[in-house]
Amino acid sequence: MNERPGPKRVRVGEALVSQGAITEDQLTRALAEQRSSGAKLGALLVEQGVITPGTLVRALAETLGVKGCQLRHGLIDPSLLAVIGEEEAERLRVIPMFRVRDTLTVAMAEPQSLPAIDRLRSLTSCRIRPVLALEANILEFVRKYAGGNVDVNEFHTSLAESDVEVVERERIDEGPTTDLDKMVAGSPIVNLVNVALLTAVKDGASDIHIEPDRRGTRVRYRVDGMLRDLMKPPAGMHAAIVSRIKVIGRMDIAEKRLPQEGRVKIMAEGREIDLRVSSLPTLLGEKLVVRVLDKDNLNVRLEQLGFRTEALTTFKRVLKLPHGIVLVTGPTGSGKTTTLYSALDLLRSPEVNIVTVEDPVEYQLDMVNQVGTSEHIGLTFARALRSILRQDPDIIMIGEVRDEETARVAVQAALTGHTVLATLHTNDAPGAVARLLDMNVEPYLLASALNGVVAQRLARRVCSSCETKYYPPEHVLAEAHLQSHAGRPFRKGAGCQACHNSGFKGRVGIYEVMELTPRLRRLVHAEAATHQLRDELSRTSFSSLRDEGLQLALEGKTCLEEVLRVTKFDELEVDAPAEAPDIRKAA
Repeated sequence: MNERPGPKRVRVGEALVSQGAITEDQLTRALAEQRSSGAKLGALLVEQGVITPGTLVRALAETLGVKGCQLRHGLIDPSLLAVIGEEEAERLRVIPMFRVRDTLTVAMAEPQSLPAIDRLRSLTSCRIRPVLALEANILEFVRKYAGGNVDVNEFHTSLAESDVEVVERERIDEGPTTDLDKMVAGSPIVNLVNVALLTAVKDGASDIHIEPDRRGTRVRYRVDGMLRDLMKPPAGMHAAIVSRIKVIGRMDIAEKRLPQEGRVKIMAEGREIDLRVSSLPTLLGEKLVVRVLDKDNLNVRLEQLGFRTEALTTFKRVLKLPHGIVLVTGPTGSGKTTTLYSALDLLRSPEVNIVTVEDPVEYQLDMVNQVGTSEHIGLTFARALRSILRQDPDIIMIGEVRDEETARVAVQAALTGHTVLATLHTNDAPGAVARLLDMNVEPYLLASALNGVVAQRLARRVCSSCETKYYPPEHVLAEAHLQSHAGRPFRKGAGCQACHNSGFKGRVGIYEVMELTPRLRRLVHAEAATHQLRDELSRTSFSSLRDEGLQLALEGKTCLEEVLRVTKFDELEVDAPAEAPDIRKAA
């Protein structure tokens, strides 16, 4: 049986003609000369001045189906050459360009050479990302950097300083969008920052931390709520990295003594990403945190957040009440804002006027009027809220109830016929009542205004690529009050490349929903303690955060230790029964 022929490989001469770099006549003459001299066609055309080395690289890259580049100062970290040595670099005709975590990008004259890639992998213990470059170009830089003509620290610093000086300062809201994919002609500092940002976007990170260290700089990023090391640039580069990010964030690079904030929109992975930059002066230098706001990671469908059926039904019922206040509580980073946006997505329509006040506005929503607070000009939550009440709103969303004034205005708004959604920092749903009473909200007003409270946590999902069975230790089952499940297999991730060996990929919400029943309203009116509210809830179908999380673990969506970690406060505040009845029943 005849094998089907593969796709015809494009020759470099044909690629140059198709790109319009040379004509058919020029190709015919060059081929004739090549036959007589034996030289390579591409080198012959460059030597004759018909094409530039850059044009040849593009054509060769097209024929081989790889990425190509023309080497120059700024694209190569000179310190990496010592990893493989001058002699091996010349023999393999390669030069390492830059390293990100365990991936080393290497310029190669023959990027398709598997033996060369295997040799590089064994020398560096890194994954190799080959990039095509011309042999003469590679050898030029190997000899230059191996000869000790370049001081690495001086080289990096001078390039970084000149780079940040030439960037034009523009207003945040009018500045051009930065396309990271096109910013490849800068110094190693520019490339390092770009790679950090692109990696964070690709991996779904929420924050990037750039921290000064006695031995250099530590760059970490937060994925699924946990910080991971991203890269460790060499010593002497911290000031240049900070300056570069300050330039991107439209901040004052000369001010190093005071905290600053900046914001900018960039293009990465073909989409717009908002970055919020915060600087903080520390003993060893400035620490930066870059918040990555990727609209693709915003899930505004309540059904997809992780609510269990009963909790979702209760939450929707509370949201549909004609007026009153609904609170979403939990620690920082537990997804409260996403839950509020999802609630607004359910409620928004052309028939209602929705206004939000946030600090700052994280994501823009259609059919929603969003206001960002600004403390330095006096636009506080309370002041913005009073102005919003004169804007004929139907639904008001408050980013966070932080003080007594905001709490009082929010309750009054709920009592005067508005639906108010807000976030609050408490451990659980019943604790929200005590928090508002501590803010001097009158109990009789709170009992009338409060419709419901949602408390939430985010637990990491078991990675589907490396999911495996395991049997939790006895002390873990005892802490979860699931001793009767000894011998039952649970799920966890073994760790793989897809989840960066963490065993987790993505997160799922854990929610408890407290709906204000007439009896609960009477207890609130009587200023009942939090434990009394919990006792009343235990007599109903209310399911606590711990119970909801344990159910997710029994269903294999997360592991038991993860549930115990994110609901640890329950152990301190709640006297759990020996076995949770609803968990036994569900299992």
